[in-house]
Amino acid sequence: MSSKVFNVLFLCTGNSARSIMAEALLNQMGTGRFRAFSAGSKPAGQVHPRTIELLERNGISTDNLRSKNWDEFAGPGAPQMDFVLSVCDKAAAEACPVWPGQPMSAHWGIEDPVSSGSDHDVQQRKDFNEAFATLKSRISFFLALPLDKIQKISLQNELGRIGKEQA
Repeated sequence: MSSKVFNVLFLCTGNSARSIMAEALLNQMGTGRFRAFSAGSKPAGQVHPRTIELLERNGISTDNLRSKNWDEFAGPGAPQMDFVLSVCDKAAAEACPVWPGQPMSAHWGIEDPVSSGSDHDVQQRKDFNEAFATLKSRISFFLALPLDKIQKISLQNELGRIGKEQA
């Protein structure tokens, strides 16, 4: 098995919920094999409180999580990405950034739980839990891929397939 640590960037619009959850999940679940980051095309400027609450309730570290612009990862000195995965939801008409360069990319669209109601809304809590479960499932599939043995074209196909899987 390769000792390479793969860098993964999760993108969405606001970088306050979905991409932050994915970053935290992959950093915990893929320790030693992956280093995850997240960013948004129009970052909210802060991580949604319900995201922090959900991650902490599930025993996932929230240290160093912050809402940031995806331009931070496009400039000089930024870590070189191996994978760029967008988690924005086309159905919500969000503007998902297009990532230039050579990393493998895929779209893992997930509905935005922030847009489903107020911070005290029962439906929003349900939507956050559902987004978290979907991301956890997809990341589990991603971690099971034999990255050091699979050909690039097959890997690209698998990344796309994972994004179409349901939790």
